[in-house]
Amino acid sequence: MRVLGIEGTAWCASAALYDAEADSVLIESDPYEPDSGGIHPREAAEHMSEAIPGVVDAVLTAAEDEHGPDAIDAVAFSKGPGLGPCLRTVGTAARSLAGALDVPLVGVNHMVAHLEIGRHQSGFENPVCLNASGANAHLLGYHDGRYRVLGETMDAGVGNAIDKFTRHVGWDHPGGPKVEAAARRYAEEHSGDLLDLPYVVKGMDFSFSGISSAANDAYDDGVPVEKICFSLQEHVFAMLTEVSERALSLTGADEIVLGGGVAQNDRLREMLASMCAERGARFHAPEPRFLRDNAGMIAVLGAKMARAGDTVPIPESAIDPNFRPDQVPVTWRSGESVARGRGPGSDADGTDADRRGAEATVEFVSEADGAGGRRVIKRRVPKTYRHPELDRTLRRDRTVAEARLTSEARRAGVPTPLVHDADVQRATLTLQHVGDRDLAAVDEGTVHARSVGRHLARLHAAGIVHGDPTTRNARVGVRAAPQESAAATEDDRTALIDFGLAYHTGHVEDHAMDLHVFEGSVRATATDPEPLIEAFEAGYAAVGDEGVLDRLRDVEGRGRYR
Repeated sequence: MRVLGIEGTAWCASAALYDAEADSVLIESDPYEPDSGGIHPREAAEHMSEAIPGVVDAVLTAAEDEHGPDAIDAVAFSKGPGLGPCLRTVGTAARSLAGALDVPLVGVNHMVAHLEIGRHQSGFENPVCLNASGANAHLLGYHDGRYRVLGETMDAGVGNAIDKFTRHVGWDHPGGPKVEAAARRYAEEHSGDLLDLPYVVKGMDFSFSGISSAANDAYDDGVPVEKICFSLQEHVFAMLTEVSERALSLTGADEIVLGGGVAQNDRLREMLASMCAERGARFHAPEPRFLRDNAGMIAVLGAKMARAGDTVPIPESAIDPNFRPDQVPVTWRSGESVARGRGPGSDADGTDADRRGAEATVEFVSEADGAGGRRVIKRRVPKTYRHPELDRTLRRDRTVAEARLTSEARRAGVPTPLVHDADVQRATLTLQHVGDRDLAAVDEGTVHARSVGRHLARLHAAGIVHGDPTTRNARVGVRAAPQESAAATEDDRTALIDFGLAYHTGHVEDHAMDLHVFEGSVRATATDPEPLIEAFEAGYAAVGDEGVLDRLRDVEGRGRYR
């Protein structure tokens, strides 16, 4: 099968020929290069209209020269997400070509194509994918017939966040390569002293708006631009690597692929490779021509979809600028979920064993803790992918936060482990062992999900946000966390752990984000997530502020693909 792919989501007009039998890809591209600043939608659309005919003609001519007039078996195009005027140009070209050649038409999700080209080249079966591009940044994993969004930016895409700074400085688009070069010079010429910038991770979601503004302010205050570039990269890419490791830990996956234009950055690739090596996971980044916007990945995924019969009639081939990857039925593959039985309703046994999470190692100790149980030794291990100064700060601050807020949550009526000892210098806590297993490994989790909802409502009433309330951080059992002065209740059977990302706030936005993180972990791993989410929200509504649930709806609509 030979598929002609056409890409034009934003800045790059591109066409490609994929020969499935030879597994070869020919790509012709004509990128839009603005004179200054970032991408201007009107100019980008004008460029797309002028450039698409040329790149398509070049590829079509090459295909016919080698394979004859019947060279093309299908036409695939980028249906979205992207800039509407650019997508419409591509869609029109694809429809016209498919009609003229009398071949099937395939509408491809641009972000899923980034994942699939990495899976195709690596040979990985069930990888987590980190897409790091200009307008987008998210983690995807295959589960129950779709690619689920495990985590995503809550504001700017990673490339746009970097470009916001470079526009402020006055550098031309694209800013990413210039930041990378400046950061490299600073690392070579100085000791690598780090500027303190915001580092915002919320479960597997993250935010870049604050760090962009802080970088702009630092430049205005006279901080050398090379130092800002170095610090910006170290913080932004450490955030992306951390949430990638959290996704591996939540799902149990041991493979990760990288996609998107920002994935060409050597420092980001270095961080991810280092993290994976320490976890014993496999890492793959495609060659650069498949990382920036390109029609090659559109053609490769288009061939898989066409082979599965996943084509679209021309009258039904409308583009979708907000086309989310989790809206795409994955018709071209089947097999084991990336979650590997980790979600509620799975058959995972969930038995306790010494293990390495995303942030720490956990050791279960037989020593009696005064309540007839065991103790847990939790060590936040150094992360070699992070700058040493940033790593020390995060490990120290999170150890202190966990010790303090675990105890405060307990006083607020939420079952949590007792904190027996805190060694801040070694970033180590000794905690009471609670529960028999994680909520992620419970066959019927609706009762416990309802309890988690009530627990979070009590936390929020006390002005505390958990920060990472995933199904791995809810422990369940006959008496998950016995309360000294209360009879056993349904809620006592579910305890919350891992308060390392917790903080004090009374803001409804932060409370809603807590709910969003929990529901995201359920959707990413559960076989049937809706009953669990309904129970969770009912539990929250019974104790908490209805305004938080209203704000949750707003937060859910804030993802980069809606």
